[in-house]
Amino acid sequence: MVITTMAEVPGYRIARVLGIVKGNTVRATHFGKDILASLRQIVGGELKEYTEMLSNARAEAERRMIEEATRLGANAIVNVRYATGHVTQNSAEILVYGTAVQIEPAGL
Repeated sequence: MVITTMAEVPGYRIARVLGIVKGNTVRATHFGKDILASLRQIVGGELKEYTEMLSNARAEAERRMIEEATRLGANAIVNVRYATGHVTQNSAEILVYGTAVQIEPAGL
């Protein structure tokens, strides 16, 4: 599966547009990780607990989007975008979406 933020895939043409596909997940932080992150905010630096959580959430959302595109018969997803939002004070939603397409080499 080709996944790109571009509208086209270089060297290929879009033969068929199958529709919008998306994947999302909502993740909450663990109380213990919140305490560690709060302490780290005092001295500064990366909040590794949150970085890891959001990285895992993005991967899960991407997996769900790819599953949806595969069910439609796509071999590529173009114009992929990511959005993040807060659901509650200690949770965040990750949404990834794009257009499922079938591509073929441009020479055909």
